[in-house]
Amino acid sequence: MTDYKNKINYDDLRKRYPQAPEPWMGGEMSGKRDLPDPLRENLGTRRVPKLSNVRFPDADPIVAKFTEEYRTHGVDILFVNPPAPDGGIWIRSQHRVGRRSRENMIWGQVSLAQMAAVMYPDYTVAVIDAIAERMTWEDFEKKLQEYKPRFYVTQMTAPTLTNDNYGCFLAKSVGAITMAFGTHVTPLAVETMRPHPSLDLCLRGEPEVTLREVVDTISGRTEFKDDTLRLYKSCDPDWEPKKAEKLPNSDYYDLGHVKGLVWRRGGEIVRNPDRNFIPNLDDLPLPMHHLLPLDKYRTAVLDGSYQFIVTSRGCTAGCIYCIKHVSYQAGLRLRSPENIVAEIEMLVALGVKNIHMYADLFTANREQVVGLCNLLIERKIKIGFTANSRVDYVDQEMLELMAKAGCTVLSWGIESANEEILKKARKGTIPERARQSVTWAKKAGIRNLGYFIVGLPGETKETIQETIDFSKTLPLDLAIFHIAAPYPGTPFFFMVMENNWFKPGTRWEQVDMDQSTVLQYGNLNAEDLEREARRAMREWMFRPGPIITYLKSLRNIGALRSAINVGMQQVKWTLFPNAAH
Repeated sequence: MTDYKNKINYDDLRKRYPQAPEPWMGGEMSGKRDLPDPLRENLGTRRVPKLSNVRFPDADPIVAKFTEEYRTHGVDILFVNPPAPDGGIWIRSQHRVGRRSRENMIWGQVSLAQMAAVMYPDYTVAVIDAIAERMTWEDFEKKLQEYKPRFYVTQMTAPTLTNDNYGCFLAKSVGAITMAFGTHVTPLAVETMRPHPSLDLCLRGEPEVTLREVVDTISGRTEFKDDTLRLYKSCDPDWEPKKAEKLPNSDYYDLGHVKGLVWRRGGEIVRNPDRNFIPNLDDLPLPMHHLLPLDKYRTAVLDGSYQFIVTSRGCTAGCIYCIKHVSYQAGLRLRSPENIVAEIEMLVALGVKNIHMYADLFTANREQVVGLCNLLIERKIKIGFTANSRVDYVDQEMLELMAKAGCTVLSWGIESANEEILKKARKGTIPERARQSVTWAKKAGIRNLGYFIVGLPGETKETIQETIDFSKTLPLDLAIFHIAAPYPGTPFFFMVMENNWFKPGTRWEQVDMDQSTVLQYGNLNAEDLEREARRAMREWMFRPGPIITYLKSLRNIGALRSAINVGMQQVKWTLFPNAAH
């Protein structure tokens, strides 16, 4: 039998029950049962104690000693093209709209490389192109933990808005100040930040100098090299350096002096005055292309890797749907041919085989294009290049020179075969001019990609059929039929708002020119427009000519695999739209 007498701590019991009589006499247990038996007592019968003042434990000071490493940043500035919302290939760019890449083309993130060059070497920089690397959010979070950036700068577009802000949420968890730029946040910065508290700052318009000033002013930098000072003064001759002070009782800085910025002042979102454009693009340092995954930038119709080069900013045309109204607008700023060639030579040294001349309109200035082509020929630089053009900004001689210099593909904005629709869209050209220009290009040995828009103001089923029929008569290697998209800030957007053409319940993620629409006209609803766009693609694509032409354009096994993938996407979209998402 267990000897409980020797097991009981009587000193402890005496402290717990001071009024109870002593349980022993002469060293032996008495027969009394006045003291509760530890094996029988129900503690729930005790008197309920009086409610005391609350004193919750505070473990923060102790834990902070063990988490000091999380407040140490691995890199000053991390530039990000975040993962896709659906694992697909999405296009994000500083001055273009966001959309799925139906062409299976991964866009080179030259804008991230350019901003990195503006900050380096005064700050450490890194780039994550999650689209090119095909990262999941789990992969991305691991990289973010590795870099632990002080500043997080991200692309952000309308159809990926919630998804992109998730990256800001993760960045805040590692102590970063988060910033977004692009054609969605420029016209809608306040309404982007309001529902997304993890987004600290928006860089409106041209982001390079605004970003530089944000980082400089928070870092307390007041002395600059000549090239940085020239950038500042070129946008604002009266600019002077200033250190940012933290707002009272806040982690936010007072950034009211930084032009082009939208920021948080406590619970208020403040939009500062706009910043003027950089007048001379040659003042920008060459982009840090080596930070990008250049080997991942490939497309089905080109042999080998390719990368983008920005040759100009702005476009003198006035198309109502074009995002240039939001980004670089109507003023045209050109890089010199010598400056462009210096960047081409850099990319050639990095092993890049093809260049995409990336601009609102590559052929906007004939003198620049001719000068660039002549320089490529004179220096015997063997590299292929692609570009975009309007049909009325070329001539036969210029196209022949472009082909001689290495131009292999031109993307043409043809839009519609109906002259009235082109007039309402302020396109400023006629269908027959499109026929003339693409024919010149074909004769020069340049492949033609034609881009059309279904659903511009005034569209009917008859005008859509007119465009389909016209597209079949053109010497095109590929035709793409997009659905008109009223991107915020464009004249088309304001027209849609004024006429109540938005589909009820529209969310920004639905403003996608690729496979769906938010438009709803009186004669054509959203479902009609989507159906007609699929029909247009189907009628153009499922013919012997386009299939043979496309297969002939493929250069290798990798391109063939990519082409099959592109073809399957098109078949899904045109025949099984519900399975394409």
